[in-house]
Amino acid sequence: MKKMNIGLIGFGNVGSGVVKILREKKNFLAEKIGVEINIKKICDKDILSKRNVSIDKGLLTSKASEIIDDPQIDIVVELIGGINPAKEFISGALKSGKNVVTANKALLAQNGKELFALARDRGKNIYFEASVGAGIPIIKSLREGLVANRFNNIFGIVNGTSNFVLSEMSANNRSFPDALKQAKEKGFAEKDPSLDIEGIDSAHKLIILAYLCFGKLVSLQDVFVEGISQVSLADVNYAKELGFEIKLLAIAKKDNNELQVRVHPTLIPRSHLLSSVSGVYNAIYVSTDLAGNLMFYGPGAGQFSAASAVVSDLVDLTQDIKAGLFRSTLNIIEDRSVKKLCRIEDIKGRYYIRFSAIDKPGVLAHVSGILAKFGISIASVTQKERSRSQIVPIVMIVHEAREKELRLALSEIDRLHVVREKSIAIRIEEL
Repeated sequence: MKKMNIGLIGFGNVGSGVVKILREKKNFLAEKIGVEINIKKICDKDILSKRNVSIDKGLLTSKASEIIDDPQIDIVVELIGGINPAKEFISGALKSGKNVVTANKALLAQNGKELFALARDRGKNIYFEASVGAGIPIIKSLREGLVANRFNNIFGIVNGTSNFVLSEMSANNRSFPDALKQAKEKGFAEKDPSLDIEGIDSAHKLIILAYLCFGKLVSLQDVFVEGISQVSLADVNYAKELGFEIKLLAIAKKDNNELQVRVHPTLIPRSHLLSSVSGVYNAIYVSTDLAGNLMFYGPGAGQFSAASAVVSDLVDLTQDIKAGLFRSTLNIIEDRSVKKLCRIEDIKGRYYIRFSAIDKPGVLAHVSGILAKFGISIASVTQKERSRSQIVPIVMIVHEAREKELRLALSEIDRLHVVREKSIAIRIEEL
């Protein structure tokens, strides 16, 4: 039986999961694919700490060059994350004639165009199924299963930490700080969770999804990003009263000849499938011209979920190498109907708005007058109960408005002497 040697760079949580799968399912995989996947070398800066899998100490090294420069290694698996030195390791592997498997969404979002071009030039591939949605097979589905389709929209709940926090707020009436504390205690949030709760992680994943769907590899600066740290428990509960759940959505949406790429808290109707995605689970909802609307759902994090996707990529590559084939993983066709990216200030949509104002006659008339001045009409309005401080929340849903006019209106409203806190506006998405 043919043997395929791999070198693993990164022996952390996911890396050790990959090793465990390849060890425990060695015969099972070999029987299915007709190839023995052999771990020839494992590199990590920490080769002394114990993992949940036992290995021959002779496999370990702290020098990535022992993998990159080894002519007997066919595939390099990069699982260290971050930009550097991961970029150098992947570039070096490709230049050494090796195929690459990675889960590194940040690197692909920032340097994907360069790395994919290098891979094509060298007749090699970069597989990256685990970069979005962990074990959810979204990359292969978009690239292969839906190859005949054109894409209209893609909406993703792609960050487990943020989704857990919002789910706790909704289901258990926790404040944002308490829900985030719970996420940390359960190991669902990093010590510094800012990349997750501020939407950057979701933006990296959105860039990859948008590239696969629309052939546009946008930069992080082109993505509008707004996190969930300003979402209050009051907003979550008011949204529920109005028939919505608040989720952090990654959105790539084609509107005529423009492409929207944005990440932000969003009100989703409670009748929609995405609204029921809770905890650390991820879901990607895709709208296509042939297959219709599809939703891909599953755990978006976890050792074996992500490791399963890595092993799937390894199997695909071993089959190609065994057959002597080069199948470009990125036969991306640019959607030429998309002429430009839509700026956030030009996006039109409905909004949930909460004002905090002194409880006195005429306040609602002042607020409504300013909205009308900017061409914004009110669909519904609720003035909540009076508080001890005499400050009451006014909750509105407004009809479709352009973001620029809405922000100008809110800026003027916030300057009213009767308005005591910065107004909150959360977008409502028509799915």
